[in-house]
Amino acid sequence: MKKAFFLDRDGVITEDPPHYAHRIDQLKIVSGSAEAIHMLNDKKIKVIVISNQSGIARGMYSEEKTFIFNKALQSELNKKNARIDGFYHCPHHPQAKIDKYKKICNCRKPEPGMILQAASEHDIKLSDSFMIGDRKSDIVAGKKAGCKTVLVLTGVGAQQKSKYEFEPDFTYSNLFEAVSNILDKS
Repeated sequence: MKKAFFLDRDGVITEDPPHYAHRIDQLKIVSGSAEAIHMLNDKKIKVIVISNQSGIARGMYSEEKTFIFNKALQSELNKKNARIDGFYHCPHHPQAKIDKYKKICNCRKPEPGMILQAASEHDIKLSDSFMIGDRKSDIVAGKKAGCKTVLVLTGVGAQQKSKYEFEPDFTYSNLFEAVSNILDKS
């Protein structure tokens, strides 16, 4: 079984635009994130994106736009010799405007469904793995899945820092600092 770093996308790898990340012209990678992912790739550690995308359920953009955005992100990362091994997203929301996405599911963080699915499909040992995010829901999902958890202070992480019933195992300024410190301790 392999070790993995599960990463929230918006606010961790990419900068949060003013309204729900889905437009390629708003794709901006957080400084140091591509380099952090490259370090993980060099160590043969799986890098998996785990992302709630409620804008789909809210009718703000299509699921296809999420696939296109992720493909553009992968392309930008590839230019910096970095790659994501898998993208998982939840399009659901309990108050969705689009009926097919209106439900309570086990994949929407803080539930661990996306992490568990990725672990099964990529042969990942969760107790050796990390969930890195900028929101309470990322930390709770990681804890429920049995991962070590990391709060980064990019995105909304600084505002969310005091809102945890489950404390993250680690807190770092950004993804680069998190990965550097974790790999140094390994």
